[in-house]
Amino acid sequence: MLVIHSRIAPQANPDAELELTFEARSKSRLRCFTTAGEEVGLFLERGQPALVDGECLQARDGRVVRVRAKAEPLLHVTCSSPFELMRAAYHLGNRHVALQLGEGWLRLPDDYVLKAMLEQLGARVEAVQAPYQPEQGAYGGGHHHSHQGDEEFNYGPRLHQFGVRT
Repeated sequence: MLVIHSRIAPQANPDAELELTFEARSKSRLRCFTTAGEEVGLFLERGQPALVDGECLQARDGRVVRVRAKAEPLLHVTCSSPFELMRAAYHLGNRHVALQLGEGWLRLPDDYVLKAMLEQLGARVEAVQAPYQPEQGAYGGGHHHSHQGDEEFNYGPRLHQFGVRT
């Protein structure tokens, strides 16, 4: 079994590839298989953003593994105006739906209830098979507007530590 513990900078010539859905790329612990069929155990640091298409990982034996976003069933949403697209995004966000944003379009996992809602709002909804990479979210780490040091401004670890008081 190929055991992977760390993310690394992108590499030109990986030794293997993993093709994973967004849900699988969101897990820090996962049993999966390379595109060549070799068994893989992912043991990544918890609380990190989902793996993205093209990201590289390093196995314990030194091999480099590139991650590929696997095509999955999605709804591709377009509207006749920017306002209508913004309205569709608002209603999806109000339902806590993760969205992939593009120039003039939205993508979300295929769901017949959400499709009907979007069509009722006047959106054009098309079923597609495509890689899915939704927005990470405002509290995913990285950029912030605090003037404090990063050590004093860290939403990530506290968001899901229920029952912990600071």
